[in-house]
Amino acid sequence: MGFFSKLANFFRGYKEIDEEFYDELEETLVMGDIGIATTETLIENLKESVKEKKISEPEKCKELLMDSMKAALRDTGGEDIYGFENGKSVILIVGVNGVGKTTTIGKLAAIYKAQGKKVLLSAADTFRAAAIEQLDAWAQRAGVDMIKGVEGGDPGAVIFDSIQAAKARNADMLICDTAGRLHNKKNLMNELKKINTIIESEYPEANKETLVVVDGTTGQNALSQAKEFMEATGVTGLILTKLDGSAKGGIAIAIQNELRIPVKYIGLGEKLQDLEKFDPDRFVDSLFQKDEAEE
Repeated sequence: MGFFSKLANFFRGYKEIDEEFYDELEETLVMGDIGIATTETLIENLKESVKEKKISEPEKCKELLMDSMKAALRDTGGEDIYGFENGKSVILIVGVNGVGKTTTIGKLAAIYKAQGKKVLLSAADTFRAAAIEQLDAWAQRAGVDMIKGVEGGDPGAVIFDSIQAAKARNADMLICDTAGRLHNKKNLMNELKKINTIIESEYPEANKETLVVVDGTTGQNALSQAKEFMEATGVTGLILTKLDGSAKGGIAIAIQNELRIPVKYIGLGEKLQDLEKFDPDRFVDSLFQKDEAEE
């Protein structure tokens, strides 16, 4: 039984709303990767709603909690978070090794190509063995072109060449892969800053989007990874991968609520089409519905 079905059962297990109820609910939410800070916010909001609406039945708290979760996921500013799709854009994909960066890039390329856009990939992860070959395979699968250097080469040079190619070929979307690990964290973050400088210098007129990819199954570790990349580069959004039903899903709420950056895409499987724009309402509804079906 998944976390959210346990949560649904939780409300049915209480006859009244008291401090024990709130304490147990708080513990349950923290165990679901929602995190302490976000859980405290959700509990506080729930208490206010219960008092305001004069709710006395614990079962009715489930809907209130779902509404609060949806609000937390939507509350990242009022701007159009997909506005970059409407013009020439450079999309920098960052994240540690193993989170599904390369797969995600292939899926993004397929999404944009299906929208009628001309897409170019940049294989700027020159440090990980086979990274270039793996991205090339995804480029072929998505039916888009790719610019690459040599293994162990300078990632900045690949980005530079990719920008010139994007301009020459009139590409709408340039999606850049980056290294997930170097000799140490400082070297990795310095490399990302260097890449950002090249993009800003060579293609200032393009929309700049930096998306950090995190593995939804790693819980609070995903939150820590997102924080680190935010410190090194101007992260504009997050892609949450591997939400195929086994992940608890609460980490999406924690990340968006605590880091104030929007979850823009979620990966639901390994197929080319298994990436979609993030819909907070549908996400929360599906978590509860899917897991309640397991009962």
